[in-house]
Amino acid sequence: MARAIGAVVGSAVGDALGAPFEFGPAGAFSAKYPAPGSTTSEMGGGGGWDPGEATDDTQMAVLVADSLLERGGLDPADIFERFRRWAASDPKDIGTQTESVLTSGDPWDSAAGLHFWITGHAAGNGSLMRASTSAVYFAAAGREATMDAARRIAALTHGDRAAWEGTAVFHELVRLALAGEDPIAALPEVVELIHPDHRERYAAILAPDWHPSMATEFNGAVWPCLASAVWAVRTTPDYEAAVRAAVDLGGDTDTVAAVTGGLAGAVHGFDAIPARWTEALHVPVPGWGDRVLRYPDLVVMAERLVGAATQ
Repeated sequence: MARAIGAVVGSAVGDALGAPFEFGPAGAFSAKYPAPGSTTSEMGGGGGWDPGEATDDTQMAVLVADSLLERGGLDPADIFERFRRWAASDPKDIGTQTESVLTSGDPWDSAAGLHFWITGHAAGNGSLMRASTSAVYFAAAGREATMDAARRIAALTHGDRAAWEGTAVFHELVRLALAGEDPIAALPEVVELIHPDHRERYAAILAPDWHPSMATEFNGAVWPCLASAVWAVRTTPDYEAAVRAAVDLGGDTDTVAAVTGGLAGAVHGFDAIPARWTEALHVPVPGWGDRVLRYPDLVVMAERLVGAATQ
């Protein structure tokens, strides 16, 4: 259970830590907070975000969890309608691609595909960023089921299969971590589960010698986002160091840190997440009145996801 809570809370913490540094330069986080734990909390807010405030990454993860728990399993149409209601409520932040799909008025099962067909662009990290709750829920169902669910949820807003495959890899890595296995060591095996059309590219970016400096796209794309999270977990000893490394990459800091935090939390457990980072953590949920989830609420959500999935 500690690892499941770590995945859910860890992703939210990474999101909130990274939000004030979004689209900023590399090294901005360590420049402001040079020594781990040297201040009361690095949850200082900024850039339009209150201290500890999570962004659309965690808000959408909460909506996925709500649907899974209330519907008793995967109901793609229900998830999409929750996303649409959220998008219509003027959230502080929403990805351009996600917003286009959710506000198009097209049916849930064709909106993302139509967007991809028209624009040719749909490999953003917007499906990956929200995957912590679904990864926890489907972990008990096994490898095939969790990867299939990841692809189906990703496809609601992202028509490019590259986004589906990256989200499926994240689901499987979390599943392995929750089972007490080493997800980083298992990467060569996991890469073989990727769709053949996308396997070679993912194999290259998930290789042990890959570094974020080798990215060929902005880390708002699914490939460098996932690869950066894997790199951060692979090259650091604990949760705190992994998330700090992720935020320090600059660019799409909230999402890279959210994905890193979800994976690192699953690997190291929630006890590894510094208490000074969870004290101010809160997740507003636009579209649902004044609903705000805090650290204890996210813990309960993680516990319910595990409990519901194992019944």
